[in-house]
Amino acid sequence: MSGPPFTLRPYTAADEDAAIELWRRTWQLAYPQIDFSARLDWWRQRWRDELVPVATITVAETTDAAMLGFVTVDPATFDLDQIVVAPEAWGMGVASALLADAKRISPQGLDLHVNKDNVRAIRFYEKQGFTVSGEAINWRSGAPVHKMSWRP
Repeated sequence: MSGPPFTLRPYTAADEDAAIELWRRTWQLAYPQIDFSARLDWWRQRWRDELVPVATITVAETTDAAMLGFVTVDPATFDLDQIVVAPEAWGMGVASALLADAKRISPQGLDLHVNKDNVRAIRFYEKQGFTVSGEAINWRSGAPVHKMSWRP
């Protein structure tokens, strides 16, 4: 399935509002029973305090600079904390391109956590060479998660 062309580039501070809104609306669609708008202040603090200072963030955008997705990677810990793609861009190859960039940023490996009920994401990660490497509980939501890992 083809869609509008997109490019990847490094995140800048000017992208914060667009990234946070993309996170909100994507997660809201995935989990409609949770009010993500009520979590925006918490998420903005986490973004500023926990992710931006340590992660290398890559943004995917259309030719007219609309953000289609982003990925956050900490190559020191292999932690891929977030990969978010706008629902209207699903199936366009944005997630695959972002994940390929994450592997470039952290060539020794990547680890991530995915909710066990997110079958679509688990299938995607498996196609990208990730395997389930552990089980955990999301300490924020209490949801069971798979730890998934990629090693070259």
